[in-house]
Amino acid sequence: MIAEEIKKRRTFGIISHPDAGKTTLTEKLLLFGGAIQKAGAVKSNKIKQHARSDWMEIEKQRGISVATSVMGFEYKGTKINLLDTPGHEDFAEDTYRTLTAVDSVVMVIDCVKGVERQTEKLMEVCRMRNTPVMVFINKMDREGQDPYDLLDEIEEKLSIRVKPLSWPIGMGKTFKGVYNLFLNRLMLFQPSRPELQDDVIEIQSLEDPRIDKEVGESAAGRLREEVGLVEGVYPDFDVQEYLDGKVAPVFFGSAVNNFGVRELLDCFIQLAPPPKARATEERVIAPDEPDFTGFIFKIHANMDPKHRNRIAFLRVCSGKFERNAPYHHVRLDKPFRFSNTTAFMAQEKEIIDEAWPGDIIGLYDTGNLKIGDTLSAGDKSLYKGIPSFSPEIFREVVNKDAMKTKQLEKGLSQLMDEGVAQLFSYEMGSRKVVGTVGALQFEVIQYRLKHEYGASCDFVGTNLYKACWITASSKKKLDEFVDSKYRYIARDKDGKLVFMAETRAWLQMVQDNFPDIQFHFTSEF
Repeated sequence: MIAEEIKKRRTFGIISHPDAGKTTLTEKLLLFGGAIQKAGAVKSNKIKQHARSDWMEIEKQRGISVATSVMGFEYKGTKINLLDTPGHEDFAEDTYRTLTAVDSVVMVIDCVKGVERQTEKLMEVCRMRNTPVMVFINKMDREGQDPYDLLDEIEEKLSIRVKPLSWPIGMGKTFKGVYNLFLNRLMLFQPSRPELQDDVIEIQSLEDPRIDKEVGESAAGRLREEVGLVEGVYPDFDVQEYLDGKVAPVFFGSAVNNFGVRELLDCFIQLAPPPKARATEERVIAPDEPDFTGFIFKIHANMDPKHRNRIAFLRVCSGKFERNAPYHHVRLDKPFRFSNTTAFMAQEKEIIDEAWPGDIIGLYDTGNLKIGDTLSAGDKSLYKGIPSFSPEIFREVVNKDAMKTKQLEKGLSQLMDEGVAQLFSYEMGSRKVVGTVGALQFEVIQYRLKHEYGASCDFVGTNLYKACWITASSKKKLDEFVDSKYRYIARDKDGKLVFMAETRAWLQMVQDNFPDIQFHFTSEF
């Protein structure tokens, strides 16, 4: 039973640089999977229905994704769990954490702009875990870069070998379609067709005269020549090399025109890995072990502002999760029951009674769960941590309404639990500083504090270089250090001691003067 459930599941994330068309592709995958009936236009004012995966008010206003959305749907007997991540670099930490919960990744690249900086950063995170990557080169209906140049750029900038599994016929105004090398199919492109069917012609080989008839002799001749070159340059596709994260299969298409999306989905369910074994601090846990284990990789406050609820997103790693069963919270060493367990379709949720490895479920929580927590049916092993990085931008919180101090404190505490930013409270005085990886985060926090908690605040620039978590093998030495640097000591939301360094040179000097103190740049140590 469990082996069958594992076999039919695929859990993957969609990543890209902003504006490469990631959210559009997500929507079209949902359309082909029958999960939604109509795609919304993220930035079009003509269509008031916004992108399905962007549901926070601020996302609709700005036309960007600022939080990871989780969506589940069935396609051809496969249960697909899709995580749409923020592309904007200011929300990179949410994306990094999400990548710990997936088994593979689809990377979207804009054929006009090619590989961009954020794409390179995300690829590094995939490489840390050897996550299998599939590439979808989008916007082929526009005049973009030459396909060969794009493939070279992917290999060079992302340090991964590629293997085209489809090949475009023309581009921009001359874009006629795509030849699928993996399935020997010719797909004909018709711009602006809202219907979902691709015009697919099954052919046995490139010599089939129907190709000349459908795309014209000159385009057909060029296609044969280019495919001959591609097959000469790139070795045969080896599925194992893809699963090991060494080779990225590449597909071409135009998500906005529904073109090439079904092909990507068909190949994806054939090639992408089912749920894999995962390492805890003690051992590796296989998905088909009978006992349930899972970890929290994301928390969202106020999923429904009317009820002020927090939802913790849990990735099931092994065994079967059952609603109302008692599960062991490893960090708190206590049993918990979850009666309100949901599966997601963006903002829409449904109560579920069971979940299997690979599934992403939502647990309603009153504050007991944190990012990185492990739940299990008894195993005391902790899944390897999801670190918090030292932020890059720091701003002091200034309360604009003294009557709403409680609301501000509650709002800050709950939003910090989501891991989008970090709160440091100075030991001396009542100064509170928020640190983030990107400036746009402050706008989002300010907006959400006002609209979800009724609290108004300003964020004022402050002269800080780094927040370093501090430890020492001797409590006496640590106490002496804290006493001597009391003005610069704060605590994070978990109460851990943090040294707030104002400049790089000063931090270096303090490290030299206090060799017994360890300074950490991530909260996992």
